[in-house]
Amino acid sequence: MSNIVPSENRSLLLGVLTGAAGVSIALLCWRRYGKHGYVLRWPETWSFGTGHQVQDNQGAVMVLQGRQLQILEKLGSLLRSVEELKEEVKFLKETIPKLEEQIKDELRGKNDGKKVSPQHRSLKRKKSETTKASGEYPSSEDAESEGGYITAQTDTEAESEDEPGVGIVKAERAKILKEEAELHSLLQQADSSHKGSESEKHDGFRMLLNKQEKYGNKVEFLWRLARAYSDMFYLTNNVEEKKCYAADGKDVAGKAVELDDRSACSHKWYAVMCGYMSEFENVQNKIKNGYLFKEHLDIAIELHPEDPLQYYLLGRWCYAVSQLSWIERKVAATLFGNPPTATVQEALQNFLKAEEMHPGYSKYNYVFLAKCYKDLGQKALALKYCDEASGMPSVTKEDIDAQKDLEALTESLAQ
Repeated sequence: MSNIVPSENRSLLLGVLTGAAGVSIALLCWRRYGKHGYVLRWPETWSFGTGHQVQDNQGAVMVLQGRQLQILEKLGSLLRSVEELKEEVKFLKETIPKLEEQIKDELRGKNDGKKVSPQHRSLKRKKSETTKASGEYPSSEDAESEGGYITAQTDTEAESEDEPGVGIVKAERAKILKEEAELHSLLQQADSSHKGSESEKHDGFRMLLNKQEKYGNKVEFLWRLARAYSDMFYLTNNVEEKKCYAADGKDVAGKAVELDDRSACSHKWYAVMCGYMSEFENVQNKIKNGYLFKEHLDIAIELHPEDPLQYYLLGRWCYAVSQLSWIERKVAATLFGNPPTATVQEALQNFLKAEEMHPGYSKYNYVFLAKCYKDLGQKALALKYCDEASGMPSVTKEDIDAQKDLEALTESLAQ
């Protein structure tokens, strides 16, 4: 019954009411005219004078009164039936929206397997009983299910062509699947561009910018766009461009964090952008961005502790904090109460962690390992990691910058 559509509800109600009225009238006519043999005719004369006629009239009145009582009883029964039908109609009206939601869920693939509706099972059970009774006459369902199995069409699918709005749901579902496939392809291209050459990084950045309006509410897209801003920041030598890339990248990464605070990559690239912004800020904002850097990097490590880049970044933060000047520490204490604290030893442990997780992780990681050992007075280990860094090729701009720092560090160790 839950599969009846609204137009069929109205037809069913009118049909039942008409049928009930027809049956009641037929029954009354039979009892009045057929059973008792009573036939109303126009009198041949309009004479009212004899007593015999008066008695006949009184008898007719009594018969009519009895018939009226029977009619009232039938009308009462009919009214009760109408009330019951109203309850059925009310039930149907409440059930139809739920059926519509069930159809949408099935079309969207929320059901793991195809399910046979209760009505389908009921119809099949009734048809099987009919088949057992008739024996030689197969049901239409058996004829449609070749080989004795249920065909691929369930109740919903069989009726889907006739259901209003199902075509719209299917079109919307197809549109969603197409957009998901396009986004997946876009993200793969972005990852490939990030690992590529400088020109590929530029191309990847422009590609993501062109799609920002369409996918600007997707977390996976946003943190990749923030990462692309980081690439642009590192590739340019123009100070104003660096400021713009850092500021825009921070905004994008911040939006990604707002959309999903459980995204490790969003927190990681937000921390990176805070670090970039600190290069152009006054002491107060520099320290503020330093706090934000550490806060979001800690969250990223907690959410995804298997990323060596995050330990490298934490090592850089610890090393930078360990090198803060006296005035910077005083300003931090004045503005924030407790200034950030970190030691060279803590920085060293994070660089070693990155190397342990990914041997030969980066040229710069070796350079900072050498710096930490130099500051700790372990010159032999510092020279060892200088040699490790020298053995790595300089491919990216970051590698070239690391090579410059390495040459200055090697010269200072030689003195």
